[in-house]
Amino acid sequence: MTTTHAAASAAFGKVSHKHMANAIRALSMDAVEKAKSGHPGMPMGMADAAAVLFGKVLKFDPARPDWPDRDRFVLSAGHGSMLLYSLLYLTGYERMTLEQLRRFRQLGSLTAGHPEVDVEAGVEITTGPLGQGIATAVGMVLAERILNERFGDALVDHHTYVIAGDGDLMEGVSHEACSLAGHLKLSRLIVLYDDNGISIDGPTSLSFSDDTAKRFDAYGWDVRKVDGHDPEAVERALAEARATDTPSLICCRTTIGFGAPTKAGKSSSHGSPLGGDEIAGAREALGWPYTPFEIPEPILRAWREVGARGAADREAWEERLQAADAGTRAAFEAAMAGGVPADLGTLVAAMRSRLVAERPKLATRQASGNVLEELVPAIPALIGGSADLTGSNNTRTKTGDDIAAGAFGGRYIRYGVREHGMAAAMNGMALHGGAIPYGGTFLTFSDYCRPAIRLAALMRQRVVFVMTHDSIGLGEDGPTHQPVEHLAALRAIPDLLVFRPADAVETAECWEAAIASTDAPSVIALTRQGLPTLRAADGPDNLTARGAYVLAEAEGEAKVTLLATGSEVEIAVAARDALQADGIGARVVSMPCWALFERQDAAYRDAVLGDAPVRVAIEAGVRLGWDRYLGANGHFVGMAGFGASGPYQELYRHFGITAEAAVAAAKAAL
Repeated sequence: MTTTHAAASAAFGKVSHKHMANAIRALSMDAVEKAKSGHPGMPMGMADAAAVLFGKVLKFDPARPDWPDRDRFVLSAGHGSMLLYSLLYLTGYERMTLEQLRRFRQLGSLTAGHPEVDVEAGVEITTGPLGQGIATAVGMVLAERILNERFGDALVDHHTYVIAGDGDLMEGVSHEACSLAGHLKLSRLIVLYDDNGISIDGPTSLSFSDDTAKRFDAYGWDVRKVDGHDPEAVERALAEARATDTPSLICCRTTIGFGAPTKAGKSSSHGSPLGGDEIAGAREALGWPYTPFEIPEPILRAWREVGARGAADREAWEERLQAADAGTRAAFEAAMAGGVPADLGTLVAAMRSRLVAERPKLATRQASGNVLEELVPAIPALIGGSADLTGSNNTRTKTGDDIAAGAFGGRYIRYGVREHGMAAAMNGMALHGGAIPYGGTFLTFSDYCRPAIRLAALMRQRVVFVMTHDSIGLGEDGPTHQPVEHLAALRAIPDLLVFRPADAVETAECWEAAIASTDAPSVIALTRQGLPTLRAADGPDNLTARGAYVLAEAEGEAKVTLLATGSEVEIAVAARDALQADGIGARVVSMPCWALFERQDAAYRDAVLGDAPVRVAIEAGVRLGWDRYLGANGHFVGMAGFGASGPYQELYRHFGITAEAAVAAAKAAL
């Protein structure tokens, strides 16, 4: 028995489990009632299981919330956020005060309607969109196992626990992620399933008749069923789950709204305040005669002792870290700090010089693969993968062995055809710390990844989504695979960096900018077709990191500015040459990342866009978003609808995305 578990048993011996759990129930129903908004049913139903988990099993220390070897807790059923906030207050997280609970769901409070990541306050992850939490937890466990392989049990040896509900397990992403977890035998993942049989519409039997236990058994998980209101049964199940060599699902049969006299076991307790009369009845039924937000001193003291118990384990871990050799300690601390690798800029500068000199013609997906061949060996935290498109995405390096069950020393994850699960798992790896995840699929399938991409942006996590086959340039696969609206849709997500490089030089710079952006996720959209090197001169600066730059100035007075991204920058350069040949001064602006361009000061943006009277934008996607740069006299050369199947050269001509079309648009405007 660890120090943590022994201290926990002592604390629970002083105050009954019933009182410890009822403290969670009371705070949850009181906060929801005060806010006149929220979900009291789930916290009341899962209070018993959560009290056992936090009180007797979970390894954590509120005095050091970011302790790297703490267990991770994921409330996948994020609507039940008061369960988490109550536990954080009770166990003594400094920032999670009683006043924060009183301000549940109020602007500026730590107690948002659904949990929002704030490790210092004890919130490991933003949850709420159902299925995302459990899927993201798979990535947390992956990161733990990868780091354990690298640094050993002395520094990395913890579990990830999840509370998930029926809705989480209905969502498709849970199928993808949990199947992968079973395949990889991620035994450090333990899920407590709140099997209460209720959803918003009513009984889950209205729409859900799966045998969940058999489903997870088929995935290769260890599965147990318990009465979720029997603390001894829950504790035994958790102990048994920790001893298995597979992920574990503990099906906790519970009553939603436990203790509410007329709403327990009903959907009416799910997503609305119970009401004053129902709360009064619940207090009587639970034997909790205290006023709202009042926690009797003996109960609060017992919970605070639970919170304090982790200090011994944390201090022992700190001693082991200090006892490690200097190289190991430095490498571990650097990995967990999650900063920018020291030699990243030097590596990319050397690549830039070489590419400008050699001037290769490459698909940017190939150029990206070449960049990774140099970055992955140099940056141990980089962990790659693909959703069954490895050869197409060029995401696996020659030195990156596969990660497999029982073999976590590799650098590459075979996610299978599970784009959504892959994206969520990468978020989990980033949240855990110690890994910089990247993973590939086709840009058109970013739709499958979008909910996780949005959460990565909301959580401000460094995750790199490699999206190849980025336009009609992929050719014969046709409109199902040709993205046209996707760039615009992704650019609409706040705090997401969407890169579309024009050549091998910009591709290397995109990777540098993405890895250097420690507080934002990135999408790198890459071509299938070959592109010439367009950057004419070497230099010390990463021009892509400024979002847009002047690739070619006008000869003479500028009458036209041609704006383009990716494969269409080549077309813009050809259009410029044709205009110059006709005596019309034209300049080319490459715009690989709008979001970074918008971060530049007004003087830089104005200088790049210039004051030529005509602007023409060229992109093999829809126009949406371009008008902010085109102005009143601007023209757009691109897609107005879906693509078609055929050789890509013919498609560009068919849809009028050519240098000739750009020249004609410019001349017509002049």
